[in-house]
Amino acid sequence: MSLELRNVSKVVGNEVHIFPTDLTLEDEGFNILLGTTLAGKTTLMQLMAGLQRPTEGEVWFRGRNVTGVPVQQRNVSMVYQQFINYPNFDVFENIASPLRVAGVNGAEIKSRVLAVSDLLRLTPMLNRRPSELSGGQQQRTALARALVKDADLVLLDEPLANLDFKLREELRDELPKLLSGRGCTVVYATTEPSEALLLGGHTAALAKGRVRQFGPTGTVYRQPANLESAAIFSEPPINTIAVRKAGHRLLAPGGLDWPIPGPLASAADGDYMLALRPHNVAIKRRRETDTPLTGNVLVTEISGSESVIHFELPNDTWVSQSHGVHRVAVGSTGTFFADLGQAMMFTPDGVRVKGGV
Repeated sequence: MSLELRNVSKVVGNEVHIFPTDLTLEDEGFNILLGTTLAGKTTLMQLMAGLQRPTEGEVWFRGRNVTGVPVQQRNVSMVYQQFINYPNFDVFENIASPLRVAGVNGAEIKSRVLAVSDLLRLTPMLNRRPSELSGGQQQRTALARALVKDADLVLLDEPLANLDFKLREELRDELPKLLSGRGCTVVYATTEPSEALLLGGHTAALAKGRVRQFGPTGTVYRQPANLESAAIFSEPPINTIAVRKAGHRLLAPGGLDWPIPGPLASAADGDYMLALRPHNVAIKRRRETDTPLTGNVLVTEISGSESVIHFELPNDTWVSQSHGVHRVAVGSTGTFFADLGQAMMFTPDGVRVKGGV
């Protein structure tokens, strides 16, 4: 048995922060909460930790009802995006503090602190106070304090957000390995779909206080159960357009008439929402079957080795994401190429239909 939320909800005043939720996380696994700011990730974590009590429902952990059990009586570690360290302790003592409270002997404390400090590149600064550290170093100290403790439940609330790019990339790769085999259940909150994919494990897609889908991360990404889950797992935002399937054609406002892609051909004729991720809409044709789209260019963003271009379709704004630097003038008419074979179709109320990718 792992951590279970059984019909858990959280209401503050007249505002619902978490709607009734049933969720069973992977025991001793890596679980990701993915959603935008205010989706409910932090509130869910605080309910899991015992920092908040649910308005309704129960929290179970490994076969025990821990609803209402304060965090001090649980073996839990938690790291927030906004780091918290003891200002009067040096880095070594900040990391060692939970071990000293637990009565771990001095030799074991030193061994464990040095091991996690080496991983997080904190060894040269173990004698410094937090005020002498950069923001990224302080966040690494808070992360080290959580990791050094052999907690049963480790909650990481956007813990890498304040780190430099290179260290974030390294820790994304190292964290699952570091926590594997420790016997702990890990919950990691992020706003970034790319980070969820890199971390793997299982992902819960959250929106406005509701868990829209939970499952293996790759499955949730490739086979979203609903349009909201697909949108949560897309950055830049997923492209959508209302279409009518008529035989082997997709008809859309403004006279758009597209061929029906093979994976969607089995869907019944009718009205749908078509969704296509931006990386499947390119500035150059990549395959013979790509469908050309013409639209007025609204915004061009060049970031590193990628170009993101926002353009108009009748009644919709779409986004193209292409590798390489492509300078397209704002206000010009651009032609883009969509791989509709990667499109997904949803009913008007957002449920994915049979035949989608």
